[in-house]
Amino acid sequence: MNTGIWDGENWELEQKAHWKKQEAIAREQRRAVRRKKRRRKMWGDLFLTFLFVLGCLGIGYWAIGQQGAGGNGQSVFAQALAGQDLSGEETDALLLVNRWNPLPEGYVPDLVEVPGGEKVAKEAYAPLMEMLQQAEAEGLGPQVVSGWRTQEKQQSLYDNKIGEYLSQGYSQKDAVAAAEEWVAKPGTSEHQLGLAVDINGNSYDIYTWLQENSWRYGFIFRYPGDKQSLTGVAEEVWHYRYVGKEAAEVIHSQGLCLEEYAEQQK
Repeated sequence: MNTGIWDGENWELEQKAHWKKQEAIAREQRRAVRRKKRRRKMWGDLFLTFLFVLGCLGIGYWAIGQQGAGGNGQSVFAQALAGQDLSGEETDALLLVNRWNPLPEGYVPDLVEVPGGEKVAKEAYAPLMEMLQQAEAEGLGPQVVSGWRTQEKQQSLYDNKIGEYLSQGYSQKDAVAAAEEWVAKPGTSEHQLGLAVDINGNSYDIYTWLQENSWRYGFIFRYPGDKQSLTGVAEEVWHYRYVGKEAAEVIHSQGLCLEEYAEQQK
């Protein structure tokens, strides 16, 4: 009897242990299921978030493209060119203007406004729009940041540049000399011709592209660093001058500046 009672007690203990183990297993299984559901939900949420972000980016790029294309799939520069009246008297595209050759007295070009609000001489307008349209197609984000300038605007820029050097401790004479390496004295600036533009883009690549391709559209890299003694201006990678396709091709292929080309034509 004692053995039977003992065996019964052992059996009950074994059963309790067994059920405790089963309950522990069941609890772990429930936890595993909950973890799995949480993981599924997390990945589902991440996937939805990814789709949302992707959609926003797509809409953003579409909007940027529409803005750059004027909202109808056409380049803003192509639109600006379409239907533009470019008739009228043309400026001498090869007119040499520098610190030794001022503008003719009373000179005022026939101007056209470009996208962004700047203005250029009529004969430079169409080639400029074509060049910027191609640069835009290359993803360079071109923008004309300075075109034609009035005498008053040039005077203001000139005076401000001199003031910068004076504030750095330069003498008046040295400040003027330093300033004129960057800003032309009023009456001697190509910007007053309407044939020169300063162009920026979304990266430095715009300047490399312009140096390699601007001549195809009749523009030249006007102020190379190695021609400063001839141009009187420090290198400006953003400054381009319209001279016409024929002259631009010669200047580019022979590595000339406009001063050298003008000398050749005498």
